[in-house]
Amino acid sequence: MEKTYRPLYTPEERVRRDETKWTLVQGILAPIQFVVFLVSLYLVLRFLFTGEGESAANVSVVVKTLTLYTIMITGCIWEKVVFNCYLFAPAFFWEDVFSMLVLLLHTLYLVALGTGYLDQTELMLLALAAYATYVVNAGQFIWKLRMARLDEAKKKLATTTLNPSMASPHG
Repeated sequence: MEKTYRPLYTPEERVRRDETKWTLVQGILAPIQFVVFLVSLYLVLRFLFTGEGESAANVSVVVKTLTLYTIMITGCIWEKVVFNCYLFAPAFFWEDVFSMLVLLLHTLYLVALGTGYLDQTELMLLALAAYATYVVNAGQFIWKLRMARLDEAKKKLATTTLNPSMASPHG
């Protein structure tokens, strides 16, 4: 039994994706979040290896978590505009499911920090667990973006193959 191929975006979804300002917002926030992650990862690891910079490490994880919340909220708005649902659109279902784990671990960090439930080393290990899930989730989204670009390239190739006059500006 052959699996039916479904592109990541329908033609209508692609138009909505390309026309919404939320696509640009996501495109700006994603690299910002990654830079915040890298800085925080360095500070967390520095604390774990040297015992120095406890406050800086904690502040960096809080900033990373707030950045995550921002990109998740704006991502939900983007998903609503493009797919007409705030979360779990079929095209991004598993990415959204895994995002819930990422959010859970980051939120548990904030709760533990605020309540004093974990000691500083345990907090940093929880931050590392949250960061590991973030890396996996970011990889999922990068993979989807790559698949979307390949879909668009295949569509353009099929269009120019079926209609060679479209391949040449003089056609």
